Amino acid sequence: MKMKKNVFFLLALTVVFITRSFACTNLIVGKKASTDGSVIVSYNADSFGMYGFLYHSPAAIHQSGEMLKVSEWDTGKYLGEIAQAEHTYLVNGNMNEFQVTIGETTFGGREALVDTTAVVDYGSLIYIALQRSRSAKEAIKIMTDLVKEYGYRSEGETFTVADPNEAWILEMVGKGPGVRGAIWVAVRVPDDCIAAHANQSRIHQFNMDDKENCLYSPDVISFAREKGFFNGMNKDFSFADAYCPEDFGALRFCEARVWSFYRKYDNSMDSYLSYIKGESKEPMPLFIKPNRKLSVQDIQNDMRDHYEGTELDLTKDISAGPYNSPYRPSPLSFEVDSVKCFNERPISTQQTGFTFVAQMRSTLPNAIGGVLWFGVDDANMIAYTPVYCCSTKVPECYMPGKGDCITFSWDSAFWVCNWVSNMIYPRYSLMIGDLRKIQNRLETKFHADQQNIEAQALDLHNEHSDQVQTFLTNYTNETAMNTFNEWKHLGEYLVVKYNDLVIKREKDGKMQYSETGLCPPVIRPGYPVKFQREILKQTGDRYIEKEIK
Repeated sequence: MKMKKNVFFLLALTVVFITRSFACTNLIVGKKASTDGSVIVSYNADSFGMYGFLYHSPAAIHQSGEMLKVSEWDTGKYLGEIAQAEHTYLVNGNMNEFQVTIGETTFGGREALVDTTAVVDYGSLIYIALQRSRSAKEAIKIMTDLVKEYGYRSEGETFTVADPNEAWILEMVGKGPGVRGAIWVAVRVPDDCIAAHANQSRIHQFNMDDKENCLYSPDVISFAREKGFFNGMNKDFSFADAYCPEDFGALRFCEARVWSFYRKYDNSMDSYLSYIKGESKEPMPLFIKPNRKLSVQDIQNDMRDHYEGTELDLTKDISAGPYNSPYRPSPLSFEVDSVKCFNERPISTQQTGFTFVAQMRSTLPNAIGGVLWFGVDDANMIAYTPVYCCSTKVPECYMPGKGDCITFSWDSAFWVCNWVSNMIYPRYSLMIGDLRKIQNRLETKFHADQQNIEAQALDLHNEHSDQVQTFLTNYTNETAMNTFNEWKHLGEYLVVKYNDLVIKREKDGKMQYSETGLCPPVIRPGYPVKFQREILKQTGDRYIEKEIK
């Protein structure tokens, strides 16, 4: 099968005019820190205006001398051509057929280091590396070789690069306009640890003598000296301090998300709240050893975090509105009467275009071991469905072309999920329980069925290996479409149940008619008492009933 040379260019056009915000989150679990020996990586792709779909690139053989057209992932702008690989691999979303997975978060860093003349941007690096690599280390080499040859066009970026055996954190910055190459460092996450990054460079000091667990560009320190970013001893060099110095936003909007994840699995992390608030200079560790092993479902739930149960909990103050919403309108920073203010920025946010939790297992054949648990829209408001890395067909509801960022479509999971979530946001505490019932039921079933599905796939692999791909492709498509239809029904149910700011009564999970065939009296919830008291506090006697004499 021969892939046309402009496929990558066409992919970029499908995401054209995305307005990028530095707002993604990656969580990482080593194989000895997971309950089943999986390496686990998660990603929320957060950007206002992003239309979420499942990227798919089939495996292909290419002709000698063939060129690949590259366009910037965020804008669709054509950047140039690079030499095509002889053989490219099957890719579904951010995982390829060898279970290699790549995620990212942008940290920006020093603007002067962006090379606007380069051919390869961060998005190109991800998907080209996935098409060409069979392991995480190979992907890192491909990515760093590409920018060495063609230049690195983007701002500072943290990549998660993982396979069934290991996970790496790769941080990269450019060298400035017209200067080919990049400055980078990659650190392997220990197998018994967890890690995270969220739009702030997290690699500080690193062991330059540990060639097995630390890779870096040869000029990572000398370039910083040349530019005046560092002038100390080599042993004291910090990549983050040199190339992405922390400010208030880096701590409160970015590192806080990492802290919220870490604190769930290490009680000592509560001591770093002072660091998040800018009161302490000691940075959090790059990775930690958790107090228990984590499952895929744990990570799915962690991607739904809004700092619940902490001092930063978004549901507890007046800005949560009457129904304890953990969501805030943008922008993060704003000014009131010359006073600079901000909103908290949690892991889960309304502007997510797509989200995944990647499960990679060395104990199974690649076709069965790699599962991209996938969803479009906010992780908190969707059910993750399993996409096996060997799938040859994208579920129709996840396909590009089913609507776009300004065109609604009832055939698009992105738009149906957004329809549901945007109904719930304004009346969160009243309505979120209805979504949770469906979300929990579906995800519980998918995880419960996984062992049986994979046992069947393994039997096929042993006896009819050519049938495994078809079997898991069909299962991938079936679960996605069933979930899509469930979400449509959920939306219809919510419209009826909560119409006109009241609540229809239910019995045994069904809304009831009266004996005469009409709707029985509805529930009129009004505002919660806490919010009613705040109204009185702010309005004085305006809404207090007065006796008419």
